[in-house]
Amino acid sequence: MQPGPPAGMEPWQGVDWTVIVLTCQYKHSVYAFQKELEVRQKREQVPRRTILLTVEDPEAQVGSGGATLNALLVAAEHLSAQAGYTVVTSDVLHSARILIMHMGRDFPFDDCGRAFTCLPLVDPTARVESLTCNLDVLLYIMTHKLGRGSPPGVWVCSTDMILSIPTSPEVCWDDFRGARVFSLPGSVTYAQDHGVYLTDSQGLVCNIFYRGSEVQIQQCVRPDGKVPLVSGIVFFSVEIAERLLATHVSPPLDACTYMGLDSGAQPFQLSLFFDILLCMARDVNHESFLAEMGQGDMDQTRGQRNARAVLWKELRDQPLSLAYIPDGTYEYMTSSASAHLRSLTLPRHLFAQIVHSQVEKPQFLEAGCSVVNSLLEGEVRLGPGSVIQHCQLQGPIHIGPGCLLLGLDRASSSALRGLALHDVILQGHHIQLQNTSVRVFTLIGRRDDWQSPALGKGTYLNVPWTEFFQRTGIRDGDIWDTDAPPGERCLLTARLFPVFFASRSPDPQDVLWLLGSRGGDSLQAWRAAWRMSWKQVQLHLDQVATLASRRTLFFQQAQGKVRRVLEGRQDQSLLPLIRAATHEGCHGLLLTTLDQVAAQAEDPGVAARALACVADVLGCMAGGRGGLRSGPAANQEWALAFQHLERGDVARGVEELARERTKWLGRPALLVRAARHYEGAEQILIRQAVMSACRFVTTEPVEPPPRGHWVVVECPARVDFSGGWSDTPPITYEHGGAVVDLAVLVDGRRPIGARARRITQPELRLSIGTRVGEVFTELVCQSLEDLQDYCQPHAPGALLKAAFICAQIVQLPSPESLQTQLHHGFGGGFELHTWSDLPHGSGLGTSSILAGAVLAALHRAVGRAVDTHALIHAVLHLEQMLTTGGGWQDQVGGLVPGIKIGRSRPQLPLKVEVEEISVPTDFIQTLNEHLLLVYTGKTRLARNLLQDVLRNWYARLPAVVDNAQALMRNAEECAQAFSQGSLPLLGRCLSRYWGQKKCMAPGCEPQAVRRMMDALKPYVHGQSLAGAGGGGFLYLLTKEPRQKEVLEGVLAKTEGLENYSIHLVEVDTQGFSLQLLASDTSA
Repeated sequence: MQPGPPAGMEPWQGVDWTVIVLTCQYKHSVYAFQKELEVRQKREQVPRRTILLTVEDPEAQVGSGGATLNALLVAAEHLSAQAGYTVVTSDVLHSARILIMHMGRDFPFDDCGRAFTCLPLVDPTARVESLTCNLDVLLYIMTHKLGRGSPPGVWVCSTDMILSIPTSPEVCWDDFRGARVFSLPGSVTYAQDHGVYLTDSQGLVCNIFYRGSEVQIQQCVRPDGKVPLVSGIVFFSVEIAERLLATHVSPPLDACTYMGLDSGAQPFQLSLFFDILLCMARDVNHESFLAEMGQGDMDQTRGQRNARAVLWKELRDQPLSLAYIPDGTYEYMTSSASAHLRSLTLPRHLFAQIVHSQVEKPQFLEAGCSVVNSLLEGEVRLGPGSVIQHCQLQGPIHIGPGCLLLGLDRASSSALRGLALHDVILQGHHIQLQNTSVRVFTLIGRRDDWQSPALGKGTYLNVPWTEFFQRTGIRDGDIWDTDAPPGERCLLTARLFPVFFASRSPDPQDVLWLLGSRGGDSLQAWRAAWRMSWKQVQLHLDQVATLASRRTLFFQQAQGKVRRVLEGRQDQSLLPLIRAATHEGCHGLLLTTLDQVAAQAEDPGVAARALACVADVLGCMAGGRGGLRSGPAANQEWALAFQHLERGDVARGVEELARERTKWLGRPALLVRAARHYEGAEQILIRQAVMSACRFVTTEPVEPPPRGHWVVVECPARVDFSGGWSDTPPITYEHGGAVVDLAVLVDGRRPIGARARRITQPELRLSIGTRVGEVFTELVCQSLEDLQDYCQPHAPGALLKAAFICAQIVQLPSPESLQTQLHHGFGGGFELHTWSDLPHGSGLGTSSILAGAVLAALHRAVGRAVDTHALIHAVLHLEQMLTTGGGWQDQVGGLVPGIKIGRSRPQLPLKVEVEEISVPTDFIQTLNEHLLLVYTGKTRLARNLLQDVLRNWYARLPAVVDNAQALMRNAEECAQAFSQGSLPLLGRCLSRYWGQKKCMAPGCEPQAVRRMMDALKPYVHGQSLAGAGGGGFLYLLTKEPRQKEVLEGVLAKTEGLENYSIHLVEVDTQGFSLQLLASDTSA
């Protein structure tokens, strides 16, 4: 079967339909089916601008040709009104692409017809999760395969067949005129009961045979041994469409449209294939075309003959060509139960066994069966070749082979217990009786024929009628009128199915007893009931209630999926399901389930992902309005919920979040703000998970330097060569991480540093600036209040303040004042200076490396020695306190010397392990000569990128999950390339890495950077923006050594670049340095 359209928000790739018309038999069906079309538009299965119309046929038996003419008229009428005309005009057809889809006649195995028959298919790429109906498959085929590249015109597609078209056929539309039929291959045997095309060597249709003779069918056999079947798909050029539209104003064809009927015309049946198209077939002559009329009412026959004469006159000069699709398959959906079951269970390798269903004990489902949109609780056994759709059943139940159960609710389960059904079709229906919706049940045998006379070969429940009467005590007078002709006494007209009892509602037992022997009470109750035949039930079907019940069941079973995915930590996206729930107004049940999962989760990662899903629900409810998803999340109305979460009381926190959420559902702007606060709540749980890294922070006591003596720490920058983003929480502890980093000197020096010393005054003196003494910020903190904003990353000195708390020099909150803590603990205060010679947002890991430098300096100043391993984990702790939420690669890159690969396993507590990569002798010198940094002049905005990445990760978008695995794989390959000392291999890893970064964070490549990279591409083995991208530094691995001046010349000639600069870079094999210096007067 067909996969769905590709995921994501790509531009529309298929036919941009102007109008889609769905035709149906009955007026009472229009509302239900129109809503279904609109839901598909919300799912982006059709363009948003497409006009959707559901049109009832003018008469129940107007035929496919009459339904086509009527649908074309209605479409043209809507387009004319939209264009401002007051009458129908064919001018609106000139640029229109119209798709007419015919529902066809009643279908005994689905109350919503063949179009809405559910197939056991899952589309893993769909943006919106949903059941896959036959209509969806056909709509996809028409939109993305057959219709692509076609000119304006009218497509007609029946929905009474199951099609498979694996590849998009190459159809030439150059200079096209006339009509074109699309045909799929069939066997000679299949063609004996079907329609086939006879074509010439040019692909023009010569004739159309229906149930042709052996000689006629053999004429149609193609070189592949197959015959081209009449496959229900036609394309009409604009010229033919105009001619067909013109018939609505003149008899006799006006009788096929609602306008003609409203004007008093007498309707008649018209075939699309054997009336409208046949007149264009080359071998058909005028006399035979008019003579091929069936027997029947004289007025009907006269009307059909006159209609054919008009069609011959209007269309005979138009060519009818055939497009043959050799790799496709076609199956007409007959009224045979056996054939229908085969279509739902074979070929098995194409069908999922359990589709959009929750099955508690799947081990009881045998190979070759199918379960769709159902809830099966307990022991429900299902035999091979059997199908359950739209059911909620509770075992123990045993369904043998060859059965179809459809539309049964949980209350039906008791009637099934103790039975061993086989070869039967049991259905629950919603019908309308005097404006009241009633549930009724029908039962037939798999081998029964609907129209075989009871006195002939007719059967019921797979046995002859005489045997059925004898076994049950039912008489033919119970189910047929005494004056009914023998030929009309068949299963279709037998009043077998109770629809009303005086004292209770019908249940499945009212038909299941028909499988047994004479049952006095059952027979008596059955006789007393108001019963209907299948033909009568069809006229009262309530499609609105049927589709609503299927939708309710779909979202009920979806709750089990939500729990299974979240609690099982599965890398499966729930976003398509979230979109479905919000599109169809079923988000309430989903929110309740997500609240329950979050509150009951023992793993903070599960709870955090559940809260992220709630944020996605709220974001989808906003419908793209209300502002950007990323934004502040510190409104005081949410503070109580956040406090519960901070204290570790997740259950109460989730409860308070849900209570507050109810106040923010009124309009899109409030929904978006609520979503931001749920993401804020999720960040609290991430922080608590990352805090588990604290157990790997250890120190050793050493003699502290004298008061006034400086501890000076200098650090290199880092360049990430592969694997970045896999180190970011929660990805790193849910999926694992691996990053290859280089510690580098920029223009010959370490650009990042900090120095700290103890001072006499019990206060904190903070200074932020550059190495050469330029000061950007100076602060003096004399009270705990001065430190309260340590968790606000943009507050002055926030990182430095957080470092004092992280290093446990200051306790916050505390009953003791800051001065008391400093005096009692350390005999005075501290002076702390930090510097960076790199621009803000460089992408070279500045803030994390600086955090490591500050912590190293502070610990040493108070008499603690801390090793690199401990510092790496301490920085994780500090950045969670700071709420910047960073990963571990920056501090690994800048604190550990040389070239190395850091790794973390998918588990908590979060632990980072670093391995030095051994490289060939002299390779580092070679690398230094080929590695350059280019400052792009663009400031990197990593915060927004980070929020987007985490949102996509929690949504488990398949591309993001696959990319996370690819990042780790590329990191290991990059480590091997360094070990081999291969610059070309490293370049390939680098280029691949940049592609992976762009996949992880779309929008991280500004246009100016793209121009710069394009200009440099001929000169490099590979290149990437540092860190998260979006700006900052670009690093290059050049093909030739010492290329700084050459590349400066290249960029100088490139338009649209400004404020860029090229810097020398070399690997730092020493790592960060720590020195103790005596006091100086300048300090």
